[in-house]
Amino acid sequence: MRYLFRPPAGDAAELLALPWELPLESWDPALLLEVPQRGISRHVVRFVSCDGFVYALKEIAESLARREYSLLSGFEDDGLPAVSVLGLCVDRPGDQQAILVTRYLEYSMSYRYLFSSPRMEHSVERLLDPLVELLVRLHLAGIYWGDCSLSNTLFRLDAGNLAAYLVDAETAERHSSLSRARREYDVEMAAEKVAGELMDLAAGGVLPVEIDPIEVAEGLPVRYAALWDEVTYEDLFRLDEQRYRVAERLRRLNDLGFDVGEVELVTSAEGARLRVDLRVAEPGQQRRELFRLTGLEVQEGQARRLLNDLRSFRAYLEQRDGKPVAETTAGHYWLNEVYRPVVEAIPPDPTGRRAPAEIFHEVLEHRWLVSERAGRDVGTTAAVRSYLENVAALPDEPDGGVVGE
Repeated sequence: MRYLFRPPAGDAAELLALPWELPLESWDPALLLEVPQRGISRHVVRFVSCDGFVYALKEIAESLARREYSLLSGFEDDGLPAVSVLGLCVDRPGDQQAILVTRYLEYSMSYRYLFSSPRMEHSVERLLDPLVELLVRLHLAGIYWGDCSLSNTLFRLDAGNLAAYLVDAETAERHSSLSRARREYDVEMAAEKVAGELMDLAAGGVLPVEIDPIEVAEGLPVRYAALWDEVTYEDLFRLDEQRYRVAERLRRLNDLGFDVGEVELVTSAEGARLRVDLRVAEPGQQRRELFRLTGLEVQEGQARRLLNDLRSFRAYLEQRDGKPVAETTAGHYWLNEVYRPVVEAIPPDPTGRRAPAEIFHEVLEHRWLVSERAGRDVGTTAAVRSYLENVAALPDEPDGGVVGE
């Protein structure tokens, strides 16, 4: 047998001790980890826990495994929203298929979990919008997915919204750019798959009866076209509008969740033409800023929410002390006097779906709600107490056990 793993090598040490010579279906259950609500796969997939991390192991033909390994490696290097690949095992005894190893996406949820959990009251629209955004990001990077579906996507909460991540790149292709016909075909295939998946949920009694799977799926290409046009069109405006029109366009793109890579402004006697190249990786400006100030690693929406609270806390310190407070100093005090006490007061999410930063965001939202009702700021301590009594006590798992496989 041969193994190929990406650094750091320490992650692979415990994995190498697993019985790779045996078919995944015959592995000792004691070695495996049960991951509920993980959706449907056409391959044999098993999960293991090593060195404090969870890994997904998928049996697949060697040629496909090597191709997917290469693609996912490139996606990770470019910061695209996709699962992280660790390695693969080939030349297994008895002409067995190869095994592709990916890191399980922490705090992620399948679409089946989102629809079946009493706690996750997410509409179809809130699920399709991040899927469409993911597809647009991939297409901007010249990636034809070929198998875009809810089953091949994982979702993570990000400050109350959902972020989508590609899980399966088995059919993906990477080019310098994609033609319009190629993009539209990818979108059409996605709509067909989403329709089938929603009909499957409806047959299982999971999808609300008022939702029409076909109608929802037919709206996917419309959502895609609107977002694609929004992020790729060229502005044309008068020269005296140049300053505010450029700022307006960049702000709009940031609001949509896209970072700007390069701006090209061409002026002539007729006016100015603005073209924007986007960074297709996950947004990172807010994440980097929060990490610089606090050392916390979170998602972009969470970072934006936490930074707002940190800045509010800094203003409070300056008002209290009557002198300026350095942002790094404020970050230190906020982390130890605000963030950590709140996170430590809330029991960890038993489902593993909500990160500490997401729970902190929920507490902030709950504080605003309770304060609005009270007509005054109730403070963090009271908000945490109310959150524990009224929100954290809600059930997390759906009735009737696991939906899916």
